[in-house]
Amino acid sequence: MNTAELLVKCLENEGVQYVFGLPGEENLHVLEALKHSSIQFITTRHEQGAAFMADVYGRLTGKAGVCLSTLGPGATNLMTGVADANLDGAPLVAITGQVGTDRMHIESHQYLDLVAMFAPVTKWNKQIVRPSITPEVVRKAFKRAESEKPGAVHIDLPENIAAMDVEGKPLKIDKQDKTFASFASLRSAAGVISQAVNPIILVGNGAIRANASDAVTQFATEMNIPVANTFMGKGVIPYTHPLALWAVGLQQRDFVNCGFDNTDLVIAIGYDLIEFSPKKWNPDGKIPIIHIATHPAEIDSSYIPTVEVVGDISDSLAEISKVADRQGKPNPYSISLRGNIRADYEQYAKDDGFPIKPQKLIYDLRQVMGPDDIVISDVGAHKMWIARHYHCHSPNTCIISNGFAAMGIAIPGALAAKMVHPNRKVIAVTGDGGFMMNCQELETALRVGTPFVTLVFNDGGYGLIEWKQENHFGKGHSAFVHFTNPDFVKFAESMGLKGYRVESATDLIPVLKEALAQDVPTVIDCPVDYRENSKFTQKAGELSCDV
Repeated sequence: MNTAELLVKCLENEGVQYVFGLPGEENLHVLEALKHSSIQFITTRHEQGAAFMADVYGRLTGKAGVCLSTLGPGATNLMTGVADANLDGAPLVAITGQVGTDRMHIESHQYLDLVAMFAPVTKWNKQIVRPSITPEVVRKAFKRAESEKPGAVHIDLPENIAAMDVEGKPLKIDKQDKTFASFASLRSAAGVISQAVNPIILVGNGAIRANASDAVTQFATEMNIPVANTFMGKGVIPYTHPLALWAVGLQQRDFVNCGFDNTDLVIAIGYDLIEFSPKKWNPDGKIPIIHIATHPAEIDSSYIPTVEVVGDISDSLAEISKVADRQGKPNPYSISLRGNIRADYEQYAKDDGFPIKPQKLIYDLRQVMGPDDIVISDVGAHKMWIARHYHCHSPNTCIISNGFAAMGIAIPGALAAKMVHPNRKVIAVTGDGGFMMNCQELETALRVGTPFVTLVFNDGGYGLIEWKQENHFGKGHSAFVHFTNPDFVKFAESMGLKGYRVESATDLIPVLKEALAQDVPTVIDCPVDYRENSKFTQKAGELSCDV
């Protein structure tokens, strides 16, 4: 066999189901090997879409998603999705074709040093310089991608190396044993928690990656400690739980921020600083912190833990619960805080304004989605409202990119989500700006048979940037953020999809239900009233956290 065939055998050995990508001249041998393998190659319409699909596949499964491109412009197109996976902690393996090693030393057509180019956006990357090292490179790539904290890796395969004959076989996959926290750290954490008067739990995506949702919920319940989640920690504790304070992480103050203002201890569980900067909730570095995670805390002047509990999260929480003495009721302030949060959410239930307020849009979206159905959020003003108002029963049912926060992720991400969970409803929620960045992947979705709904928040502009401009320079002071859109309904129909337009607040739920019942991808054009952005800013500025 040749090196490309050995590479594909190694991918099969890793349990790879799909490779997302585009064909190219320098990856011909890999494509030929894939054609005769058990792996399904998903031909996408842009390499960025392929990388986003691998990104979301990795985040939902915990197994590295794989994307493939040719060299040069194909590889540069992968970069955004690879970077997104790396900062969001999603395991991903990117494979690029490359010129032959016989012309890397000269100026050559489409040649870039891809190992150097991918180095800043990956955990590890390597060029296969000899056919015989292929099994080691592939095994190391998957091990590094899937180990905590997960992220992206890159393999570069020159075309002449890919064609060379080789003997070899995939390496045995070494099973990773759990690591457990030290008894000293567990006892110290239990002591600090026992003495705290008004502690709060901050839970992040690391708890989801560690499958620790049940353990966190049980720990919070037994200890009577309220829980706030980051955007990427949604669903770790069910939003209906009486101790759930919902999401924290908006760049403006919100009710949940009051919980951090009045706490004497933050218990950070599976929390990564990139999800919500500690400088936002602990600017002076004075709040005591307990760090409970599978890996040590990152260095930050506002995040210096009193105790670090490093090991299996579920085991750590169970052991702390055995020792900590917290049998009383939660602080009354936290209970009243939850009441304010829920009252604010419920006030939009019957709002009939049009264009539809983002709060109402998301409230209705929650009504039609089941507990295990999946929303994939793009990036823009709508992301802020989804983070604040779309609440989850269980983990990985609302996917938000908040490390790299790349626009264009929703549609390719929804395709991957539907492939992972074909029996669940999947909705890509995007602004009109994000929609136009990767809408071509709707053709891919139709071709591979993944019927999901794309809900477009249509405001004719880059709403989040306008929001920030007006916050900074004053109302009415925005620039360069407005554009025109195609007719999204006709756009969908031209692709063989179903298209809908919402024309009143009462239309939304019936249209969502009809769209979700289709056997082809659908697009819903929904005008949104983003005057709510500045209203929220004003309300946040007036928020008082009186005890």
